[in-house]
Amino acid sequence: MAATKKLKGIRVLRTQSAQKDVRNEDQESDMENMLDDVFHVPESSDEFEISDLLKKRKPPYTFIKRNVYLMKRMKRRSEDDGIFCSCRPSPGSLGVCGINCHCGMLLSTCSSNCNCGSACINKPFQHRNVKKMKLVKTEKCGFGLVADEDFKKGEFVIEYVGEVIDDKTCEDRLWKMKHRGDTSFYLCEISRDMVIDATYKGNKSRYINHSCEPNTEMQKWRSDGETRIGIFATRNIRKGDAVTYDYQFVQFGKDQECHCGTSGCRGKLGVKPNKQKLSSDVAMKLVARELAVSSATLRACRPSEKTIGSPCGGSVRFRDRVQDPSYCGKNDIPNCIGQRVKVWWPLDRRYYHGKLTYFDPNSRKHTILYDDGDIERIDMSKERWDFLTWS
Repeated sequence: MAATKKLKGIRVLRTQSAQKDVRNEDQESDMENMLDDVFHVPESSDEFEISDLLKKRKPPYTFIKRNVYLMKRMKRRSEDDGIFCSCRPSPGSLGVCGINCHCGMLLSTCSSNCNCGSACINKPFQHRNVKKMKLVKTEKCGFGLVADEDFKKGEFVIEYVGEVIDDKTCEDRLWKMKHRGDTSFYLCEISRDMVIDATYKGNKSRYINHSCEPNTEMQKWRSDGETRIGIFATRNIRKGDAVTYDYQFVQFGKDQECHCGTSGCRGKLGVKPNKQKLSSDVAMKLVARELAVSSATLRACRPSEKTIGSPCGGSVRFRDRVQDPSYCGKNDIPNCIGQRVKVWWPLDRRYYHGKLTYFDPNSRKHTILYDDGDIERIDMSKERWDFLTWS
């Protein structure tokens, strides 16, 4: 896999099995025997109680609470200290740093540079307030998770964790698993040459099933200089509801039928029907490339005079291009700091994704925080670019 300069978006790779750990008995037995010599299941855990279903047959993975790096961990960059908020607790408030927190808008947890103090609620990965979920056996989708308490829209559900590996290790594992006939592995590509593999080590997030109309989404956050994947509720979830997200994975094998049962079910998992079908070899080559999953909710739309339908929900507000100092260089571009864009790099002959974080009215340049953490100041009127969330 050729490494490229900028970060790719979150992408989940799945295989041709039915959803989540559905194998025939022979494959289950062979896989368990092989892994018993290497991995073990912890006897107990505060975060994940092993159900009676799994006590009868040990799951072939080791429980972990944090990512385990099998590659060199990226050093904290000085740029990570440049994002901070000015939120302060108001008298009588139970918390600070709500939806208007600058750090939260940029999908970054608050740090010691912020003024919010111990009352800060924008620290989902530090506080680790994982929602209560129960492991169940589904009729057609193998194991899955259901809510064991009510979730509110926007709440942190759980972190997606596993072994953090590079592209080369990812490719080696994929081919070895395919040759063994293992059909239940899944990977989440989060950055350039960085993949989270929850096949052998992970937490209960690995059991969240796919749905074409999901109630959670994956979001990529920066926390203390580290890229981490959080799963957040996209709507209110009642106790007993199945917890799901949309995999939107690159298919590695034959078509896989979807059994989510929603009214908007696409029928097949993997690349959507209106896109060109990929062969196994082509899909494998795409492991190091980008397929975005569930763009983060846009929460920083600015006021103006015109409005049209928007991915922010409701409307995007426009300003007059002459009066608006942050006009991006295209006709009718919404001024929405924090919005995700793709920028064309001619030497690499590809787009790289990131967020608009700041506009300097003097130089008329925007600051882009790319998904791999690189920061660049560019004149948008002179670049080839587009919004990721617009069709």
